[in-house]
Amino acid sequence: SGTHALLVVAATLSAVTALRSENDVAADDVYPPLWDLAAETLLDFPVRDNKIVINAWNYQERLGVYKSLLNASAKYFGAFGPQNSGNILWGLPLQHGWQFRTGRLADPSGVTSCGYENGEFLCQSVRSWWSCMNYYLSIIPFLGAVEAGLFGQLPYEIEILPPEEQKDDFCYSVKDCWSRMPKLMDDWKAFFEHQAVSSASFSSFKLDDALGLMWKAHTSSIAYALPKFKDSLKYLSDPEANFGVDWSNAVDFIAATHFYTDLPTTNNFQAFLPQRMLVEGDVPPSISDFSPQQNKVLVSLRALHKTNKLTGGLLLKLWKKAMSTEAGRKLGRKLIENLASS
Repeated sequence: SGTHALLVVAATLSAVTALRSENDVAADDVYPPLWDLAAETLLDFPVRDNKIVINAWNYQERLGVYKSLLNASAKYFGAFGPQNSGNILWGLPLQHGWQFRTGRLADPSGVTSCGYENGEFLCQSVRSWWSCMNYYLSIIPFLGAVEAGLFGQLPYEIEILPPEEQKDDFCYSVKDCWSRMPKLMDDWKAFFEHQAVSSASFSSFKLDDALGLMWKAHTSSIAYALPKFKDSLKYLSDPEANFGVDWSNAVDFIAATHFYTDLPTTNNFQAFLPQRMLVEGDVPPSISDFSPQQNKVLVSLRALHKTNKLTGGLLLKLWKKAMSTEAGRKLGRKLIENLASS
């Protein structure tokens, strides 16, 4: 029954979202690594041949894209927390910061020194599955925001530099991305336009609506990128590859609750993700250098993915149905948080 499905999912997700008190997060860890060094606005990036040029394969520059997005959209989220902490776009750079901190953006094939401390530390490898997946959750939202007018009338066009290989797997300008992936661009543009319209009309700005549009775009990006980068999983250990795919699957369940992706909530949430890459021989729930919660999360994500697959996607369908009203979503989030803290 639907209720049973709800409980299965809630029990499985509960481990993922076990909330900590905010004091557990040391002040330095609140922001992604190197946040202070990232560009604040688009005009902080180099301009060449009348174009703002961004190297998306450099961690600090990709972070600058996020920071520009957060700064430009701060005006919409002022009511939801001091110093832009209530901005629901925080989930994206924080997730990316976790990937960087845990070595997930470095070249997993070991062929280059890209992303390693003794090599090109800030380099993001195009062979990294995480880095490629994240392109669709950084550059695409960003170009959607440019098109939606979030940054006003820019004096220059924007050009994103291509990686060294797999050039065809990405797009590099507003025009290029529109012609190649119109639905993704449309979903992200709709999210940013909605903020502008609902702020301008002084009607009550509904956070739930904003979250719904953001998660719709977020899940579209993942669904589009997953088949594209399937081959990159071969560079990862089996446990890490499984975790990556399990995590992508779980996002659909989390998205259905319109989970709050502001600064404090995302930080609490991420404490339970693995703090390093998984290697051969890592078998949850008995990975000795992981906390019990981190082990539990890995087991739960695996179970959630397997169950959903075994039921032919029925589990997700039932969960989405249960989450189709604002009251249902509130219950979903509450269920996750309560189960988590018990």
